[in-house]
Amino acid sequence: MSIVLIILSCLLWAGAFAAFPRRILLSPALSFCALLLLSFARVNGVPIVPVANSMTLSWLCITIVVMMVILLQNPAIRIQSRGTGYILFGAMAGMAAGIAVYTVSASLSILYAMMLGGTAIGITLGLLVFSNTPAGRGIAPSSGHFWQYLLAKGFPALITVAQIGIALVILTATYRSHSL
Repeated sequence: MSIVLIILSCLLWAGAFAAFPRRILLSPALSFCALLLLSFARVNGVPIVPVANSMTLSWLCITIVVMMVILLQNPAIRIQSRGTGYILFGAMAGMAAGIAVYTVSASLSILYAMMLGGTAIGITLGLLVFSNTPAGRGIAPSSGHFWQYLLAKGFPALITVAQIGIALVILTATYRSHSL
């Protein structure tokens, strides 16, 4: 059963990335469902990714807030999909960089902070790179639309990717504690 849950989680995360450009409202929800399913996967009665109930509840609330923010956005901004590939690539690269520096501290809270910080920096850099392309000139930092677009697309991307990062941070911390 655990293999099925892991495969379903991976498929839901793939669906979250596929939905991001056109159905941005679904991305955080699909990502949360993937994290939730992964938290149920067990080997010999031990969770593979031991996500605490308080963390699951917190991410549920964050996901609902993000979905409400998306619904309250101006429809002209909400339907835009320009630069979303750059934003998602930047988010994944930033998340990977944040997780890669796990040797800095043994504190799980610091690992979460580095992962979230790396993801946020990656999103910002991804949008900056896109704004320097011909298609992204309209949202360049000098245009006045940069911050509005960054928050409209970056916040959902942060939450979507951070839920993957949560699972990876927990796996990294678990592996590190077993290898010592």
